[in-house]
Amino acid sequence: MTGPTRAAPLPAAPGPTPAVPSPAARLRLQAAGRTAPGGTGPHPGGTVPGGTGPHSGRSAPDEEPHAPAGDQAGPTRTAPGDTASGKQSHPPGESRSHPGRTAPGDEAHAPGGDHAGSARTAPGDTPRTLAHSAPGKGTAPQRPPEPRGGLLMGRLFGVPVYVAPSWFLVAALITWVFGGQLERVLPELGAARYLVSLFFAVAFYASVLVHELAHTVAALRYKLPVRRIQLQFFGGVSEIEKEAETPGREFVLAFVGPLLSLVLAGLFYLAMQPVDPGTVPGVLLAGLMISNLLVAAFNLLPGLPLDGGRMLRAVVWKLTGKPMSGTIAAAWVGRALAVSVLIGLPLLTQSGALGRDAVDNVGMDTVMDALLAAILAAIIWTGAGNSLRVARLREHLPELRARALTRRAVPVPGDTPLSEALRRANAAGARALVVVDADGNPLSLVREAAIVGVPEHRRPWVAVSSLAQDLTDGMRVSAELAGEDLLEVLRATPATEYLVVEETGAIYGVLSAADVERAFVKAMARPS
Repeated sequence: MTGPTRAAPLPAAPGPTPAVPSPAARLRLQAAGRTAPGGTGPHPGGTVPGGTGPHSGRSAPDEEPHAPAGDQAGPTRTAPGDTASGKQSHPPGESRSHPGRTAPGDEAHAPGGDHAGSARTAPGDTPRTLAHSAPGKGTAPQRPPEPRGGLLMGRLFGVPVYVAPSWFLVAALITWVFGGQLERVLPELGAARYLVSLFFAVAFYASVLVHELAHTVAALRYKLPVRRIQLQFFGGVSEIEKEAETPGREFVLAFVGPLLSLVLAGLFYLAMQPVDPGTVPGVLLAGLMISNLLVAAFNLLPGLPLDGGRMLRAVVWKLTGKPMSGTIAAAWVGRALAVSVLIGLPLLTQSGALGRDAVDNVGMDTVMDALLAAILAAIIWTGAGNSLRVARLREHLPELRARALTRRAVPVPGDTPLSEALRRANAAGARALVVVDADGNPLSLVREAAIVGVPEHRRPWVAVSSLAQDLTDGMRVSAELAGEDLLEVLRATPATEYLVVEETGAIYGVLSAADVERAFVKAMARPS
């Protein structure tokens, strides 16, 4: 219930099909969702786009096959942790990219004439690709599956709702703690108090879901896609794939969550009035009222990744006209809040300021208070840092231009021997091969990883068509695309290479997912 998480619009593709970095995943990068105590969802402001970087391509021992470029590429290098199949294991919610090294200060050069200039690499470096066991000829790339996040509970407003495994842990904790309180208030319940406590845990997270639905409905109202809602440890996450277009919309999008929590607290208060407070319904209603008040109050604190931080960001954005300035201000306030929680929460509980007898605040209670403070502080600090990274990502996204990243390509008939096709490419200074028909219409793209996998002595007998992937509509990319629009198109059809065409339909060149990944990482490395 802190503000909605900005999800990476570019999640990693399944199985062998690689994905390119997306704005919003290494920030899946999946972004740490914004969470608040008592069920507030961690919403750190997004996820870093991550691209997987398996680079297979088999090569014969002691042999360096040639890539379709002026510079010959050696065997592709496998990043640490890559398996032979191209699959990688990374921290949950993140896919890490392994860009090839480039010479300091090198930039991707815009093509001259009708073709793209080849990207420069440092001496001795092998141009790296994301290709790894890409779909064979005639196999259309698969669209990445909908991101999962635990147990699917259903869909609300068309958005999938998941319960993460960590929810069961916190539900058990709430059941145990609330059950202990019921033993003092309603001792006659006996062991049944834990059933009542479990009901409270479920009802409380239903309130958290309402909080997240408020963010979701507001986002859909502003035509911002929502990937999913996830209930997890310490609350919920609404993963919104795009930023609000104006500071006013950002403010509303953040404020509706705490507002709904306050409304729920008011409704529970009204429901308490005709009920005896010494009964099970009275205790449950009082607990739900207080918990929703705490959720609203905590999320209104003015620091990222909380809802109040997003509201502060919107205000600074409005005053300065710069969303980045708002993010920086709210993120540093969030870090100050993290330090305050780490130090202040244990002091408050030990002093009895939160309503507990200071004499009793020793032993296990003190340890639990310190542990809770540390967890909350870590969530807030990490979320604030993620918010800064996402903001920097979005600031540099316009630097990703299809026209500048496109490789020059050589058209060849499908029956051309691979050795001859590579000779033509090297002579033309090209780094890609496009299979065309007799009329020059593009049919398929020769996969770079497949070329690397063919030993040099066999290349005169291997036709390029056997190494090519048939073109689909999604693999045709306009040369005018840039930034988030470009990443969105690539995400819709994961592949290792894309045909870049002019508005007239003429072939401009080939865009490699690896080149997009390297340019993205380089842009992210620059200071804002």
